[in-house]
Formats: sequence, structure tokens, C-alpha cells
Amino acid sequence: MTYFMDKGLQLRALEPEDLELVFAIENNRDLWRWGANNVPVSRYTVRQYLSSQQNDIYLDGQLRQVMTIEGQPVGIVDLCNFEPRHQRAEVGIVVLPEFHRCGIATEALRQLCVYASSCLHLRSLYAYVAADNEPALRLFLSAGYTETARLKRWLEGDSTAVLFQLML
Repeated sequence: MTYFMDKGLQLRALEPEDLELVFAIENNRDLWRWGANNVPVSRYTVRQYLSSQQNDIYLDGQLRQVMTIEGQPVGIVDLCNFEPRHQRAEVGIVVLPEFHRCGIATEALRQLCVYASSCLHLRSLYAYVAADNEPALRLFLSAGYTETARLKRWLEGDSTAVLFQLML
């Protein structure tokens, strides 16, 4: 692991102080092609979102956690599209560019997996990854996810999505 990982990655609940972090990630147009967002989000909307979250996946239907190293935010990891009946959730992850290639995403996925299995009692996690997003493809494969399907014309610009699944 790198210097950053030696300092210990922690996942924590969203705080009101994370407004600028969430605002920057949600409004990063480079990320829009990988996710569901395609419109700018106001600070007011992010503030409302932060204040309305209970940090309880059963109440919110999702769980968003901030990845930190020595208290410094380095990204966000999500469990969304939570299905308690089927014991599964979708995973999303964004690491700030200055912290890419440091092992942060791999460790965050490992911690998220432990939490999803031991605390939420989920049976599977899944993620959609653009077929041309090589770093994300490598990430999910190295984290033990299995390619389950290729979905044609699934993402913006008729891009193919790779569906990854991890059985817990």
C-alpha cells in the first residue's frame, strides 16, 4: 500500500461540513457519464439533502459515506438502490483526483463489503461500470467482483456498461 493507506482510511457518515465536497462531486461534469446525474445541483439542494439524511440505509434507501485519511476527505462511497427484501445494494465510488492510484478505492470497497455483510446482512453488492473505464474495471475485479453482464447502449453516448457482482 501507499503512504496514504499507511495513514488508515476511515469511512464516516456525511456531515453538514461536507457540503462543498458533495457539491463538487455532484457538479463534476466529467463524472456525469458514469452515473445517473446530468444536471447541475445547487448548494441549496445539497444542503437540503445533507440535512434530510438520517444516515440509516433503511430510512434513506441509500447510505453515503465519506472516505477520510487523517480526517481529510478523499472521496465518497455509496450504497444505493438498496433492496432489503433481496438483500442487495448497488455500489458507487468517487475518489478525488489527487488521491487516485493510492489504493484508497480498493480499501474503501473492502470496508464497505465488511459493513454490508456483517451489519446490513446483505447477500450481494453490484456495480455498473462503463466498459471503457479501465481504472474502474480493474478496481472491481481486484476487489473480488465478477463480471455478470455487458449491457449494450446502457450509458450516455450508447456506451456499454459492465455489470459487476460480489456475493457476500
